[in-house]
Amino acid sequence: MTMTSYADGDLTYNEYLRVPELLQLQQLLSQPPHHDEMLFIVIHQTYELWFKLILHELEKAIQLMQQQHVLRAHHFVRRVVEIVRLLVKQIHILETMTAADFLCFRDRLKPASGFQSLQFREIEFVAGLKDPRYLQTFAGRPESATLEQRYREPDLRTTYYEMLRGLGFEVPADVSLAALEKDETAQTQLLAALKQIYQNPIEEMRLYLLSEALVDFDQSLSLWRVHHVNVVERIIGSKPGTGGSSGAGYLRTTLEKRCFPYLWQVRTHLEKPEIGD
Repeated sequence: MTMTSYADGDLTYNEYLRVPELLQLQQLLSQPPHHDEMLFIVIHQTYELWFKLILHELEKAIQLMQQQHVLRAHHFVRRVVEIVRLLVKQIHILETMTAADFLCFRDRLKPASGFQSLQFREIEFVAGLKDPRYLQTFAGRPESATLEQRYREPDLRTTYYEMLRGLGFEVPADVSLAALEKDETAQTQLLAALKQIYQNPIEEMRLYLLSEALVDFDQSLSLWRVHHVNVVERIIGSKPGTGGSSGAGYLRTTLEKRCFPYLWQVRTHLEKPEIGD
């Protein structure tokens, strides 16, 4: 094995990745320091890094859909799906911590809470789940401007439907969930457009692949929510959250959220293909 030599001033692995700075960010608050607090911090910091990458990829997918680059957008959505699937597995590492051990440092977290994760709220907004009530959570804080900007910007769901309109599909002018819920005619029109893709996947293969990737993203995010609430219940039971929420009770109210409800609903309207199709 030949060892590589480096000259003074050469960029190193640690410098490129800022490893020394990264490894200084795990500051335990428990006194005396509790062993499992390191686990808790590293897992959540890792989540925030993955959230940053998810936002990076979703922004690219939106840009590509605006340009009608269907397969390229599909590529980046699929990457996000794989990341979220990893997050589902990652959360169970917390279950290696006993419920009693978590209580040794949990009080030091108050009033901080995962509910306050700005990047997770950004992901929801970018995906199309723009609940204005979350703007109030960050009101008066430096992060509020970031979330307000996400609220105003094009999101994944709206951009997808606008792309379909640009490709010749008859899509309602207002595709916001609030507008669609009030307008059965618009719902019917949208479902008819989506049915063209799902009833004829061979003819519409590019759009079918992208649409199914969006469903995979939606499903993976839902699975993450389910696994998250189960892990929380396993560790703290029905205790309230450190930020003042109802804890697992609040998390259970989020389980029905879907970014692309009409991509799920269109399956109800599909018909059996003719033999030979």
